[in-house]
Amino acid sequence: MRQISRQLSVSTKGKGLYSISRQVAAWVAESGMRQGLLTVFMQHTSASLVIQENADPDVQSDLEKFFSRLVPEGDAIYDHTTEGPDDMPAHVRAALTQTSLSIPLVDGSLALGIWQGIYVFEHRASSQRRNVVLHLIGDGIP
Repeated sequence: MRQISRQLSVSTKGKGLYSISRQVAAWVAESGMRQGLLTVFMQHTSASLVIQENADPDVQSDLEKFFSRLVPEGDAIYDHTTEGPDDMPAHVRAALTQTSLSIPLVDGSLALGIWQGIYVFEHRASSQRRNVVLHLIGDGIP
């Protein structure tokens, strides 16, 4: 059994979903592992991770519109406003989604469905640099 890890740096340009599927899959392929489990972990509290449809970009924009309606900026209910009107809503959005994903590795490939991709879900309005930790445990070096 082997374990390896890597940190990805992901630049965002404001709210939305940013695919990291290719970077993650390339790193997993380089590992040479055939069977195992990948953990993807977001090191921030105002962004999250989602596995979502990767075929139609309307899905990503519709998710963003839904979350903007569900958790609006500038709501008077928030006390935490020192970092801007988008910060507390970003924390709520991150709490409603995921900061960690587990994806099986089967026969050297991530066991994602045909229409699934891995995304950083940015919840802040401005550009950010997000750190995502990848940890792979498994067997099967070719």
